[in-house]
Amino acid sequence: MITAAGSTALDFVDAHQADLSAWTRTIFGFGETAWREYQSADWYVALLRREGFDVEVGSGGMPTAFCAHWSNRAGMTGKSPVIGMYAEYDAVPGNCQDAATVKRPRPGLNEHAGGHTDPHSGLGISSLGGLLATKAAMEKHGIAGTLRFTGEPAEKVRGSKPIHAAKGYYDGLDGMISFHPFYMLPLCNTVRWETHCGAAYSMIYRFVCDQPEGWGLSDGAPIPQSHSAVRAPGANDALMMMYMASKALRDSMLPHQGGWSISEAILTAGQATADNLPAGLAEIQYMMRVPDIAMAERVTTVLDRNAEHAAAMTGCRVERHWVCKSRPGLANHAMAEVTWDALQAVGAPRWNEAAKAVAREIQVNAGIDAMQNPFLDECEALIAPREAEAILRRDLPPSQINSTSDDYTDMTWHAPTVRFYVARPALKAPKGFAYPGWVMNALGGISATIDPMVLTAAKTVALTALRLLEDGEARDKAKDEFIQRTGGGIGGSNWIAPLCDYEPPIHFRWPEYVTTARGRDWWIPTRP
Repeated sequence: MITAAGSTALDFVDAHQADLSAWTRTIFGFGETAWREYQSADWYVALLRREGFDVEVGSGGMPTAFCAHWSNRAGMTGKSPVIGMYAEYDAVPGNCQDAATVKRPRPGLNEHAGGHTDPHSGLGISSLGGLLATKAAMEKHGIAGTLRFTGEPAEKVRGSKPIHAAKGYYDGLDGMISFHPFYMLPLCNTVRWETHCGAAYSMIYRFVCDQPEGWGLSDGAPIPQSHSAVRAPGANDALMMMYMASKALRDSMLPHQGGWSISEAILTAGQATADNLPAGLAEIQYMMRVPDIAMAERVTTVLDRNAEHAAAMTGCRVERHWVCKSRPGLANHAMAEVTWDALQAVGAPRWNEAAKAVAREIQVNAGIDAMQNPFLDECEALIAPREAEAILRRDLPPSQINSTSDDYTDMTWHAPTVRFYVARPALKAPKGFAYPGWVMNALGGISATIDPMVLTAAKTVALTALRLLEDGEARDKAKDEFIQRTGGGIGGSNWIAPLCDYEPPIHFRWPEYVTTARGRDWWIPTRP
């Protein structure tokens, strides 16, 4: 049953559809990538302050993170509930797509620039819409409590949440609400039940060749790095040996079960010209997504060994710098039931004829015939959490507790947390056909196609938050389950402490937009 406060929140979202749509397009247009989301973070901070929130900028030592609070003290006696929500807003390098029905980058950029894939642009505004709707209902109906809203940069490298967790930003919450656009079936318009996301480790190996003259000392050359002397291999060779050795040994890092993955990205090559000098610097980042921490530690051991040997063979030294150590997730059925009730009250998103017309145009431009009903049927249907859980478990061994990866999991060890999904627009495909990547990216930026997800998610966030604020029994049930699962709450016998023992990795050469005498551009120039 929707309460009077819930009705106020739903009306608020409906009344602000145009704002939420414009805001989603704004963040989509920024397209800023991990650790470099300057415009996006500034935009959120400015809006939250206008709405009366107290905002800490640069929370946890991360320049593009923030933590906002707002309290309604009307009728407040004793301790009142504190409910958490958050925004993500980082995009992905190499996915610059305009909000258009054809493949093209956003104006003034090339396809190598950042673009929203999940899309975090809609994720963040959905949560923001739910936050503001909750605030409006609290004010109108005199509901006491505090809302905490964190800005979470660099999710694509699992960046901010382990740091925020270690520094106490999730402490003291009575509930945390985590929303994500659906990204795989059956997790479409549903709530995660028991199998939450797994652990993630990420690190940068930095190879430095700062004493190349030592490589050829045995030949007696009086001039270091003489053109007639043998040359040290250098940092690029170390990186390539690391890359190839780790590829070759990947099958021997972990058993062939558990749905794990290891991926890499080359961040830096220190040469700007092909002179006959050894490269002095090269950096490679690894990301492992695994069900549990023990698996992450085993992979780290192998990668460390590979890095040490690659450095030794090439006249380099190696440094390891952490990007992320994220814990696996902890379920909370009580929280899941609260949000499932909210999602059922709101209903699945619906796409109107204007959205279908956009989708048909995309289908034609992608090389297939337009369909009368172009969106996946699942996008407009709810699936019960237990049913989705049963389907998800079909492909997992019974011993596997967690699956896939996302760093919201760090929140689950500090407060009762729910993770729910609402369908982003996804298109049906003829048998044997796969849409090119730009299609999903475009659908996440075109207002007609992404707005139904944003509105549905915002309403679900608000109804969940208000239920937790108004229903002490529901809060207590969620907290009791949290205490039981952790073996006593924070510090309990089954509790996993924060793994973050590193400073925010903000100083590396993360891809970003730059301003030069040639204007503002992606770090890979628009014009070759």
